[in-house]
Amino acid sequence: MRFAAVVALAFGLAPATGLSIFRDDQSVVIQDDLDVPGESPLQYCDEKRDDDIIRIESVDLSPNPPEAGTELVIKAVGTVYETIEDGAYVNLQVKYGLIRLVNTKADLCEQIKNVDLECPIEKGIISITKSVDLPKEIPPGKYTVNADVFTKDGKHITCLTAQVVFGRKDSLGLFDL
Repeated sequence: MRFAAVVALAFGLAPATGLSIFRDDQSVVIQDDLDVPGESPLQYCDEKRDDDIIRIESVDLSPNPPEAGTELVIKAVGTVYETIEDGAYVNLQVKYGLIRLVNTKADLCEQIKNVDLECPIEKGIISITKSVDLPKEIPPGKYTVNADVFTKDGKHITCLTAQVVFGRKDSLGLFDL
């Protein structure tokens, strides 16, 4: 998967810590207080969020969960409590099952250009709508994404995680893992 798509997924859906469960119809089952509001597999990394610079109001994905070979539409709304300036960074990790595909520290201001934003990100309400074409060649399996975001001074912005299971459609159009 292209790095831009991974980043879009990270900020639009961010991986879950193994708690997301998909029913046979592939819709996400809401589980606990860590769930980010909206229709997505996103969860917060932990319960301590009082000092975070961003409060996410909702994240909606269509389709939910994402499907290989489709256009993923990400809609997110949140509140920024402090201006986020150049130098902010994200520790991004993407796993395929137990295999670590990506483990990097990336410049947040460079990456948010993928969702049509620029630094500085001013205080206030922010709304994002982004479409990402997911390649049909995404190997079937469970992907876990973790995005821990900090200001240039190391102050916590937010931490999101998500798990997405990509299946393979059989001849009837049903998912087969």
